[in-house]
Amino acid sequence: MVKIGDVEVGEFPLLLAPMEDVSDPPFRALCKAQGCDMMYTEFISVEGLIRDADKSVQKLDIYDYERPIGIQIFGAELESMMRAAEIVEEAKPEVLDINFGCPVKKVVCKMAGAGILQDIDKMVELTEAVVKSTNLPVTVKTRLGWDDQTKYIEEVAERLQDVGIKALSIHGRTRKQMYKGEADWTLIGKIKENPRIHIPIFGNGDIDSPQKAAEYRQRYGVDGIMIGRASIGYPWIFREIKHYFSTGELLPPPTVHERVEATMEHLRRSLEWKGEKLGVLEMRRHYTNYFRGYPGIKEFRKRLVSEDDPAVLFEALHEIEAHYSEMEIPVLTG
Repeated sequence: MVKIGDVEVGEFPLLLAPMEDVSDPPFRALCKAQGCDMMYTEFISVEGLIRDADKSVQKLDIYDYERPIGIQIFGAELESMMRAAEIVEEAKPEVLDINFGCPVKKVVCKMAGAGILQDIDKMVELTEAVVKSTNLPVTVKTRLGWDDQTKYIEEVAERLQDVGIKALSIHGRTRKQMYKGEADWTLIGKIKENPRIHIPIFGNGDIDSPQKAAEYRQRYGVDGIMIGRASIGYPWIFREIKHYFSTGELLPPPTVHERVEATMEHLRRSLEWKGEKLGVLEMRRHYTNYFRGYPGIKEFRKRLVSEDDPAVLFEALHEIEAHYSEMEIPVLTG
């Protein structure tokens, strides 16, 4: 059983990566229902939290059915990180996670997210301060390094473990790569081989099929796998990987009925959590992903992204199911 501190997360946990504007409560509910073992919130600005900004505070919303769950924060100032850790603890997640991996310019330019990879000493200092500021187990998500010349992740893993983190998730790219090229898990495997490392190491990057999950599990010896982009519009990736692990067989892809039901569930939960206006607006980025590869879906999508009335949106989704239920759809994956 893999443990993050005292928190049990499964024999070989599948984790949902924290993704801005994606891994909110409505989406997390779908992933949990499909077998995700451990989930993280969208990353939350510590500056927003300590200033009680509505958007940051709302991201603290967690529900019992999601547990175990981690709340992820990002920032670069010592005092702000420590205060934010106290605020997160009040929300009662199982885990507090620090984002040292986001490559987006507006985060990096503040020396937060992956920006901190340019200053490993500060990264360690911030982490130690957070660990000392909370009773929650603290974990970190990061990248291999800033660029190809600064892949210090082996040193980083040891130093972060030494200051008290309870698990480390590593995306197999540098900040310079952003999300381009192929994720390199070689160094992640080396960290697992290091006899000094005793905390769980989770690999992240490019896991988009059950076969790849099984291959990387075997090849690199990680304690679990974190999945991000492959789950967007395809929460079934979790059940498919688990089924393949246990049986060696591939499940058939979700039917159009399952896709429509998931989309409607996502929409319903978005309306409940965000209110009608924002719930409708923020669902628009998801429709294409749920029906990726469906011939002629573009015309339906135009309606879905231009309509403001939830009743009309649900009606359009029912029409999608009726339209495609008799059609031979090519085999799709996430």
